[in-house]
Amino acid sequence: MSAVANPATVAECLRVGAGFSQGDRNWIAEQFATLDARLASFHADATELEVSVKDREARGQKVTLECWIAGRQKIVTTSSEEDLHAALNDVRDDLRRRLNDAKTKQEPRHNKHLREEGHTGTDTPSTDDDAEAPAHTGVA
Repeated sequence: MSAVANPATVAECLRVGAGFSQGDRNWIAEQFATLDARLASFHADATELEVSVKDREARGQKVTLECWIAGRQKIVTTSSEEDLHAALNDVRDDLRRRLNDAKTKQEPRHNKHLREEGHTGTDTPSTDDDAEAPAHTGVA
């Protein structure tokens, strides 16, 4: 396993969007710090996070956390929790789950289905049973 020269961290990659000020950035980064271990396998210069909130502190507020990692699809997580702290925890935990799911899907050594499919060059995987099966049933 190769180590990333400049691993991504929340503190380095986080931007605050609509509804938050730069003054909010530090406490949000502290709250999201548990993502650092998951982000560390990605390059900091190829990773971006942006958190925003619509209708902050109002009934029906919506917190959105977006994650861009080069070579992967953008991940967007949202929460409609009324408590801002709970909403931030919700989007953070959802992003962690989705990053873990994406990693499992992309790394065949941890996913038996992908590992088996990755080694075949044909549409139908060959098995030992196929090699021993007769060419015809013998029925005329």
